[in-house]
Parts: sequence; C-alpha cells; structure tokens
Amino acid sequence: MKRIVLGLLAATAMATTAMAQEETSPAILYDLGGKFDKSFNEMAYMGAEKFKEETGIEYAEFEISNDAQREQALRRFAENGHNPIVMAGFTWVEFLNKVAPEYPEVSFTIIDDKVDQPNVRSITFKEQEGSYLVGMLAALASKTGTVGFVGGMQVPLIGKFECGYVGGVKAANPDAKVIRNYTGDTPAAWNDPTKGGEITRTQIDQGADVIYHAAGGTGVGVLQAAADAGKLGIGVDANQNHLHPGSVLTSMVKRVDQAVYDSFMDAKNGEFTFGHEDWGLKEDGVGYALDENNASLITDEMKTAVEKAKADIISGAVTVHNYLEDNSCPYW
Repeated sequence: MKRIVLGLLAATAMATTAMAQEETSPAILYDLGGKFDKSFNEMAYMGAEKFKEETGIEYAEFEISNDAQREQALRRFAENGHNPIVMAGFTWVEFLNKVAPEYPEVSFTIIDDKVDQPNVRSITFKEQEGSYLVGMLAALASKTGTVGFVGGMQVPLIGKFECGYVGGVKAANPDAKVIRNYTGDTPAAWNDPTKGGEITRTQIDQGADVIYHAAGGTGVGVLQAAADAGKLGIGVDANQNHLHPGSVLTSMVKRVDQAVYDSFMDAKNGEFTFGHEDWGLKEDGVGYALDENNASLITDEMKTAVEKAKADIISGAVTVHNYLEDNSCPYW
C-alpha cells in the first residue's frame, strides 16, 4: 500500500509539472522604441529568443506604437491564455495595476518598476551602480576633463543612471565637468536618434570627449555622433560596443534579457515566484562591457580601478546614491 501511495504521489507531481509546462504560453510586450532599438527592448527580445531556442516553445510578442495600445494589448494577451506575460518598461505600471487583479490565474512580470499585486513579479535594477562604474571609466579616459550625459525622458528612473554616472566621474576625477541634457519630456524621447546626435554634437562643442547615453533608441544617434567626431560614446542596457568598434568606450549592461528568460523558464518549470527583486552588481544584474571591440580603450590601470570600485560596492564599503530614494543627487 505504501508503494502504491508513493507511486500515486510521484505520478501526481509529474503530472503537475507536465501540466505547467504544457500550459506555458509566454508573451512579451515591448515598450516604445521597438524590439530592435539596440538597447532595452532588444535585450528583452534576446531573453525571449534564448528561451525559445532552448525549449522550442514559441512566444507571443507585441510592439506598441502609442500609449493607447497598452491596456488593450495586455488584456488581449491575458484573455488569449498567455501565461506568463512580461512587460518591458516602467510605463506599464498603471495598466498592469488595472488588469492584473482581473486575471488572478495569470502570472505577470514587469521590468523596471514595482507593482504590488499577488500575481506580479517586479524586477528592478540598481542602474546607479553600473553607471558609477562607467562614469569612472569616462573620467579616466577623458583627455579634456569634460564628459557628457544624454538622457531620454527626464524621469526618476533615468535619474538613477545620471546620478550614478556623475558619482563615478567625480570619484575618479573630482575636478571633472559633466554636461547633462535630456532629449524630451514625452515618450518620443526614447526614439529620436537625430535629436540625440544634435545634443551630442553640442556637448562636444563644449569640450566633452566621452558621452554616456541612457536614452533607448535615441542613443544610437549619440553613439554615431560621438564616433563621427572622433570622440567616445558609452552604450547602455545592451552591450553596444560593436556598433562603433574603437569608439564606444564601454556599455553599462542591464540584464533585462535574464529577467525575461527567468520569467519564461520559471513558468515552464512551475517555479514562478512573485514579489520584488532588485538586481545590482552583487546579483550580476548590471555591469560594464569589456570585449574585443573596446579592449584597446580600457587600460589595465582603468580596469583595476573599476574592479576595485565594483568590489567595494558589492561589499558595502562604497554606497552609490539611489536617486529614487529622494529625487536628489549629492554629486551636483
């Protein structure tokens, strides 16, 4: 009898796992700028593609073209039985708060902000930590002592990039000057390479010779303008070193791909969890990119300095200011 009971329990567990796998029909909703923005959205796409390649399970996707599509797209995916549903971007918060309670059986993940619902996983990043490291590299690479920052929309999230970057610059060179500009105050600011290029050229005219962008698709124009002028750019979210080999000093990588991949895989394996996760250097959620495209730009001394700062941040010896805590920055 004991063997029969154990056999039934094992069979039930196997059936439950198989059911979870069978019912997995993942979906991803990108933010404005499109999935091939070479930055944030594209990292999300890469995570979904990795899942598909490893499991053979297809996923649904949708690229919004305006904010009016958000609630409709989210609701349609839920009604069509997709589970889990991942949203890339903080701008989904309002709509997820409205839709998630109506579909309690669906697991949702939002990347870059928090939604306090029992069926939602929220993943945020300590962008300030990765930005601090690339800020140090910017200051150490600069010949003029002036570096630049180009943000997309002037929202608190991008303030984390900006403030962390300035902190890293000042840590490496307290006398350095940081020129800071934003591309707009509407969602269009994320997808305007022309404007990004114009701002970059203006910063270069003011002496900046290294420019870091946190502007989504707009950043493509930033990196292009810097390369055209013989200056250095710094990429964001994805490893953008390859866009202009030898002209992109480094990239502040943010593991949006891993956030998507984990959500899809956890749902497949019946291991999806809810609540808030905050990924920084310690969790390998952010960092800086070093590869064959920028190896000649990063000296051993620069790498040693940045690796020490990284270790100090992980240990707690150095704390990088989080702009979201009080919307102020002690570095300016």
